[in-house]
Amino acid sequence: MTGPGEPDNLTSMESATDTIKRIFKGSNSPVGAQIADESSRYKALERAVCPKPAQTRLIAVANQKGGVGKTTSAVNLSAALAHFGCRVLLIDMDPQGNASTALGAPHASGQPSVYDVIEGRKSIAEVKTTCPDFEKLDVVPASIDLSGAELEVADMADRNSLLKNAVDEFLETSEEHYDYVIIDCPPSLGLLVINAMCAVHEMLIPIQAEYYALEGLGQLINTIGLVQEHYNPSLLVSTMLITMYDKRTLLSREVHGEVKKHYPTIVLDTTIPRTVKISEAPSFNQSVISYDPKGMGAIAYCEAALELSRRSETVLQAIDARRNEN
Repeated sequence: MTGPGEPDNLTSMESATDTIKRIFKGSNSPVGAQIADESSRYKALERAVCPKPAQTRLIAVANQKGGVGKTTSAVNLSAALAHFGCRVLLIDMDPQGNASTALGAPHASGQPSVYDVIEGRKSIAEVKTTCPDFEKLDVVPASIDLSGAELEVADMADRNSLLKNAVDEFLETSEEHYDYVIIDCPPSLGLLVINAMCAVHEMLIPIQAEYYALEGLGQLINTIGLVQEHYNPSLLVSTMLITMYDKRTLLSREVHGEVKKHYPTIVLDTTIPRTVKISEAPSFNQSVISYDPKGMGAIAYCEAALELSRRSETVLQAIDARRNEN
């Protein structure tokens, strides 16, 4: 027998969301609200369609301030887009190789990597490897060897366009069409980052929801402006993503509001929460998308990837407009 208000399991089935709502009905429990929110958002993602861009989007993920979720965002946005069926190439340009670790790409010193690509010994096609968790996600790994590249290529005439030349050649000759090329930059403003900025059409800037994160933003925007002026006039800051967001704190909400006020058209509505699972995932050589697919971290990055993809038409039009101006 079932009690009053309880469903008869023999004659009806309820969803997990309905069960949670029934259990916490009339309760002000924040735990119940969060569980119900996660469940409903995950259900929405299962039904979501991710539109593919009309042409390849080339995006560099950069912020010279460390610890803002830059690599985490590059990795998980790439994984989320691949999860939705887009073909993605992630290029790790950080000598620490953290993006390579998170996506299960071997990157010990001496192994083929983006270092060989930069120095012209190998092509991207020769060094890329497929992520074990997503067949549509390819990775160009980075190793500690890359740390010496800036000095080794400093005197070359085309030192700023080494990566651009390699990416252009790869996309022209690849039998597979890539919807996205995403480059994870080191936390600096050196030659490796300049190479990344010259190789792409778009910049994605992750911003930590803390006061100090805003201080370096002006310097980064200034550097992007110099690259636009001297090397890559079509470069566009297309996206900003608020990371490590805690909706319970006034500071997080103020930082989000401040950035949104100054950059209303490029800040994603989606924010990335601070969660243990996001931090844990790389230690298992995984993105949070595969490590904890139903958790808040994976849900948020999947929502951000959808928002990114749905802005493709507008962004590509803006890039074309910049090209025509120059």
